[in-house]
Amino acid sequence: MKVIIDEDKCVGAGQCVLAAAEVFDQREDDGIVVLLDALPPEELHSSVEDAAARCPALAIEVLK
Repeated sequence: MKVIIDEDKCVGAGQCVLAAAEVFDQREDDGIVVLLDALPPEELHSSVEDAAARCPALAIEVLK
């Protein structure tokens, strides 16, 4: 799995961090998503997919 984020689409809702804090964080100044791990381990795949599904701006792309 590879994770790609589009910072321009991100609205800072934080749903990704709630779903997969090991993979996503938010910038302090504006809340935009920060990708911590573009190639997360298999045990986090379901959390990452959940995070992508929760994103209201569709700013997270998951490649399998």
